[in-house]
Amino acid sequence: MAGAKKIHLPVLVEKDEDGFFVVECPLLQGCYTQGKTLDEALKNIHEVIELP
Repeated sequence: MAGAKKIHLPVLVEKDEDGFFVVECPLLQGCYTQGKTLDEALKNIHEVIELP
């Protein structure tokens, strides 16, 4: 995406009872994911946000 604007969206991060990081973007309905590490979870939420 050449020339695409970057926007900043809030995300909520929680650690569940199994030790996974759960990340949600409250401004986008149904936009959530998880990861074994915080880095993995944040990478995953970026990918979900970029979906059309």
